Amino acid sequence: MRINITALLTFIGIFSTSTNLFAQGNSIAPGNHKFNATNNTFSGQVTDAKTGKPLPAASVYITDIKSGSSTDENGLFVIKNVPQGSHLVEVSHIGYTSIVENIYFAADIKKDFALGESIIENNAVIVTGVSGATSQRKVPFAVSVLRRQDFMQNTSSNIIESLTKIGGVSTLATGPAISKPVIRGLSYNRVLTINDGVRQEGQQWGDEHGIEVDEASVNKIELLKGPASIIYGSDAMAGVVNIISNVPVPANTIKANLSSNYQTNNKLSTLNLNIGGNKNGFNWNLYTSNKAASDYKNKYDGRVFNSKFNEHNIGGYIGYNGKWGYSHLLLSQFNLKAGLIEGKRDTQGYFTKDLAGGISERATNDDFKSINPQIPYQHIRHFKIASDNNIRMGKNNLTFNIGFQQNRREEFGNPDDVNERSLFFDLRTITYTAQFHIAENKGWKTSIGINGMQQNNTNKGVEQLIPDYDLFDLGIYAYSQKTIDKVTLSGGLRFDSRNVNAGNLLDGTAIKGNAFKKSFSNISGSVGLAAQVTDKVNLKFNVARGFRAPSIPELASNGAHEGTIRYEYGNSALKSETSIQIDGGMEYSAEHLSIGLSAFYNSFNNFIFYRKLEAAGGGDSLVNVNGDLLTAFKFDQTKAMLTGLEATIDIHPHPLDWLHILNTFSAVSGQLKNPIEGSKFLPFIPATKLVTEFKGNFNTLTKNISNFYVKFEVDNTFSKADVFTAYNTETKTSGYTLLNAGIGADIVNKKKQTLLSLGFSAMNIGDVAYQNHLSRLKYAEGNLATGRMGVYNMGRNFSIKLNIPLSLNLKK
Repeated sequence: MRINITALLTFIGIFSTSTNLFAQGNSIAPGNHKFNATNNTFSGQVTDAKTGKPLPAASVYITDIKSGSSTDENGLFVIKNVPQGSHLVEVSHIGYTSIVENIYFAADIKKDFALGESIIENNAVIVTGVSGATSQRKVPFAVSVLRRQDFMQNTSSNIIESLTKIGGVSTLATGPAISKPVIRGLSYNRVLTINDGVRQEGQQWGDEHGIEVDEASVNKIELLKGPASIIYGSDAMAGVVNIISNVPVPANTIKANLSSNYQTNNKLSTLNLNIGGNKNGFNWNLYTSNKAASDYKNKYDGRVFNSKFNEHNIGGYIGYNGKWGYSHLLLSQFNLKAGLIEGKRDTQGYFTKDLAGGISERATNDDFKSINPQIPYQHIRHFKIASDNNIRMGKNNLTFNIGFQQNRREEFGNPDDVNERSLFFDLRTITYTAQFHIAENKGWKTSIGINGMQQNNTNKGVEQLIPDYDLFDLGIYAYSQKTIDKVTLSGGLRFDSRNVNAGNLLDGTAIKGNAFKKSFSNISGSVGLAAQVTDKVNLKFNVARGFRAPSIPELASNGAHEGTIRYEYGNSALKSETSIQIDGGMEYSAEHLSIGLSAFYNSFNNFIFYRKLEAAGGGDSLVNVNGDLLTAFKFDQTKAMLTGLEATIDIHPHPLDWLHILNTFSAVSGQLKNPIEGSKFLPFIPATKLVTEFKGNFNTLTKNISNFYVKFEVDNTFSKADVFTAYNTETKTSGYTLLNAGIGADIVNKKKQTLLSLGFSAMNIGDVAYQNHLSRLKYAEGNLATGRMGVYNMGRNFSIKLNIPLSLNLKK
C-alpha cells in the first residue's frame, strides 16, 4: 500500500471547500433537517471580584466553536455568531482563577463575570479524553493544563521538558534537543501526542526521537494521565499529550507576538514570530521560529561534544468560523538538526571526534562553539497538512479531521562520507477521525466516533533497522457523560483493529529478517465518576482497560542506530499489551490552602520491555558494528504492574495572600510479577521527586508593572535503587537537589495594555553535577581519566525571555 499524496491533497481541498459551501449556504443537512441559523450575540463585562474594577485583556472563549473575545480597557467583550444550544464558556485572566460555566444560548445573552485572584488552577476547560469541551472538575481522570503564560515563566530546552512541572510526568532525554514524555513510568508508543486534533506520527518508538512540534506555536497543552484508549485508540495506554496551537484570535483583530529567549549555558537563542487575524469569520495564523544552541557544559564533563542543535520551523492555518461551525486548513514544517552524543574520550578525559580514515582527534573550542552538528547527527523534517472541521447539524454537530504527515529522519554516521545516510526513514501517514456529538438530553452528553490511520515506511539509507512496512488502523467507539446534581458519570467502549504488512529486513542484499503479516484487535473501555461533594471538595474515580499493539521496532528491529548506544533485536512473537488501571483522586480548594491527591494501580498482561542479551560464555552479548562493540538487547514480554502517588499542597497564608508555597510530590513503582534473574523491578522507571516552590504573585505592582512574579524552587530528586539489574540492563542513580529561581513581569501602558513581558530565570544555581535516571546519556562511554560512567546533565544556566505583543483592532 502506497500513499498517493496528490490524490490526498486534492481530496482535502475538495472536502474543505465543499464543507464551506455547504455550511455557508445554510443548506439542508442529511435527513432534510435545516441547520440552526440562529445568530446569537454574547456580551458582558469582566471585573476584578475584589476591587470591582474592569479587567482588560481577559479572555472569554467558547472551545467547541473555537470562537472568543478579549475584553477592552473597560472590561467589555462581545462574541457574535454563537449557535443555539449549550456551550461551555471559559473566562480567564493571568493571575486570576478561571470561571467555567455552561450557558444555554437561545437568544442574545448579556452576562457579567467577576474573577478572583488565583489560588491553584483546577477548573480549566479541557477537551482531552472526553466527548466534548468539559470542565476539568467533571472528568474522572487526572488532566493537567499548561498555558502559554506558564511556558513564559518556566525555562527548559524544549517543549516536552516543560511538562516535568506536572506531577507524575518525566522525560526520557538524549541531550537538550531530544526529550520524550514519560507519564507515570510509561513512554514510547504508550504515550500518544495529539497536535491540533492530529495524532503525531514520527518515529516515537526510539530513544533519540523527540516530538516534532514547534514550541513557539503552542497555545495550551492538556496532559491526560492514564489510559485514553476510548477516544484515541491503541498507543494511548499511558496517557495523551494534547498540544493545542490552532486558537483563533478575537474577532475583528490582528494580533502578533515577537518573542526570544537566550540561555547562557549552551548559548541557546530563539527568535519566534506569531501573527494571526480574524475578520468577519475569516481567520488565520502564521508562525515561524529559529532556534540554535552550541554544546552545553557541566562541571564534570566540561563542554559535552556534539550536544549542539539548530531548528527552523514554519506553519499556520487558514479557516472560516460561521454560525454553521468552522473549517480550518492547517500546515506546518518542522526542521531539526541535532548532534548525537556518544561520549567518546581519550585516556586523559577529553572528548574526541571521528575523522575520515578511521582516526579521531580531540574536539576543539571551535567545535564546542559551533551550532552545526558533526558526525554522528540526525536531520528530522516533519511536514503536516490537515483539515479540521466542526459542522452544526440541527442541535447535534459533527467534528472530523483528516491529515497527512511525512516524517523524514536521516542519520549521518560515516566520517569517510559525511553525506551518507546510515539510516533514512521516510514515514508517510494519513490520519482520520470523525465524531458525531448528540445534543445534550436530560443531562446526557453522548458521542460516537471512528478514527485510525494508514501508514507506510520506506528505508532509503544504506542500513536498515526496521523493515519497509504498511500499517492500517481502524477504531470505533462510543462515549457518554451524565451529570446528576453534583456527580458526573462518564464512560465508553471501543474496538480497535490493526493490520501490519512488513517486508524483508535487509543487510545490503542479504535478508536478516523475514517478511511477515500481523493482525491485532481488542476492546478497551472505561467508567468513572467525578463528584463535587462541596464547593471546596472534588472526588474522582476511574477504571479503564487499555490496549496496545506491538510497534514495528518491537516486532522486527535488527540493527543499531547512532545515539542509542545499543544493538536491538525485535521479537515477532510479541502479543498485544492489555492493562487494567484504577485511578482515584481528591481535590480540596479553600481560600488559603489547596490540596490535590491522586493514586493509581496499573496491571499489565504481556508488558513489552527490552533487556540485555547474555553471551553464551557469560557477560553481555556484544555486536561489532563498524568496529564499535554495542551491547545487544531484545524485546520480551511478561506480566507487570505499576503503582504510584501524586500530591500537591499549595499554601497561601493570610495576610500574605500574594505568597504561594507549592509542594509537588510524585512517586511511581514498577514491578515484574515474575522476577527475571532475581530482579523484580521494571526498567527505566523515573525516580521519586519532590519540588517545593516559593512564589510571590502581584497582579498590579505599579501603574506600569502588572503580573509581577518572583519565585524560588527546590527540586529534590531521590536516589533510584530499585532498578532492573538482570543482564546489567540498568544501573542505580544517585539523588540530587537543584535550586532554581525566576522573576518577571508585564510592562503595561495607561490603558493596561501589555507592551512587553520580561522573564529572568536561573537553573541549577549550585552547578550540581547530576545524572537524571532517565537520561540515555548515563549509558554513554565512560571517562577513563575520572572513572565516571556516561555523560552528566546540564550545569548552571541563566535565561532571559522577552515577549512583545502587538494588536490591531479592525473596523467592525
